[in-house]
Amino acid sequence: MNNSKEFLATLSAELKKDTPNWDNLLKLILAHFDCSTGTLHFLDENFLLQLKSQVGIPEFLVPKLSTIPIGKGMAGIAAERRKPVEMCNLQTDDSGVAPPSAKDTKVEGSLAAPLIYDNKLYGTIGIAKPVPYDFTKAEIDLLMQVGELISKKLK
Repeated sequence: MNNSKEFLATLSAELKKDTPNWDNLLKLILAHFDCSTGTLHFLDENFLLQLKSQVGIPEFLVPKLSTIPIGKGMAGIAAERRKPVEMCNLQTDDSGVAPPSAKDTKVEGSLAAPLIYDNKLYGTIGIAKPVPYDFTKAEIDLLMQVGELISKKLK
């Protein structure tokens, strides 16, 4: 993992653009965390999470995760709790947090974090690796910082 300060500076520069390229931003985030799959959902006026960008999600699954209610799946639970939700191996998870279709992503180590700024929820970001993985506290904290930067842009 490269330098976090440099990474946050690069993200901040991208977010200063009038219209950030959310796909490029998500790819940058995935590269930093060495992840293969990711999603970025923004909260709409009906308090539903709407897919803004995704990388690595199989095409047939995109309709299932384009709109997520608060409290459903990893993203919905991260939004509801306003805390990161992590899974070491999504393929073997039986907690009920991830819906059965989530196994079709073929990812294992997964982390979903709320996008929060000034105590207001703006959406969620999800990142995942194709192998079992426990994200470190530093990585989870960094993803929360990323979420805050994105939220400042959306406010």
